[in-house]
Amino acid sequence: MLKDFFKTKPKYITVKPEETFENKELQVERKEIPDWLWVKCERCAQITYHKDLEKNLKVCPKCEYHFRITAKERLAILVDEGEFKEIHGDLQSVNALNFPDYEQKIKKSQKNTELTEGVITGQAKMAGIPVMLGIIDFGFIGGSMGSVVGEKISRLIEEAAEQQLPVIMVSAGGGGARMQEGIYSLMQMAKTSQALNRLAASGCLYISVLTDPTMGGIFASFASLGDINIAEPDALIGFAGPRVIQQTIRQTLPPGFQTSQFLLEHGVIDMIVSRHEMKAVLARLLKFHQKGERKETANE
Repeated sequence: MLKDFFKTKPKYITVKPEETFENKELQVERKEIPDWLWVKCERCAQITYHKDLEKNLKVCPKCEYHFRITAKERLAILVDEGEFKEIHGDLQSVNALNFPDYEQKIKKSQKNTELTEGVITGQAKMAGIPVMLGIIDFGFIGGSMGSVVGEKISRLIEEAAEQQLPVIMVSAGGGGARMQEGIYSLMQMAKTSQALNRLAASGCLYISVLTDPTMGGIFASFASLGDINIAEPDALIGFAGPRVIQQTIRQTLPPGFQTSQFLLEHGVIDMIVSRHEMKAVLARLLKFHQKGERKETANE
């Protein structure tokens, strides 16, 4: 027994781990910070405080990536304060084909966007110049065009022809024609295009602004028919998506295919304008194309 007291003790110690509850508290504190306070850029991975991003019109301060914005956010950017009067805001879609869950999708989109339909239309002023304005919201069933969207756009264009006012349409319709309405949605492509023919015959200006994404039947109709076609940087624009095209033709597509820069190089659009400069550019174009009487009134 006495020999055990004189044995050499092992040269190591046992360290107890820190109390796990402290780590858990730290993790809980980190999770309590709302995710929406910080926004990660999809292109450069820059982390930006959400209020700073909003002040910068939701454009990444590092790489100039343009985040998608709602129709109401775009209204605030483009229109003079207090100078927008909505028209036909009471029109709403119906499920004429009894497509499953269509009503639920409409109600969900109405709640998320606070709009009755996928486009908001009305009379506005930009730099004091009256204009008929329509803006498609991508958050409303992907910005797709149903019968009501086409009707609202057609009425907007026809009223502009009657009042001899220019038209500006801002498109963000990645969904194209709305499949839940079948042929009723496809008919809107022809209807809006014919309304633009009547607008052109009346001698009024039509400017189309294409934002990310503008695809399908919307691009194949009114969105690509502007007297002047403007796009935001890096916007996806086209009819079918690049993956569908690549699988169909079984060829590798060129770099930047269907971006606004690619379309500018190939003559599909007329210019690319940053969100910060969009209102100034539109106002300058409107002033340049003003008719004599209105031009004199605006200058006075």
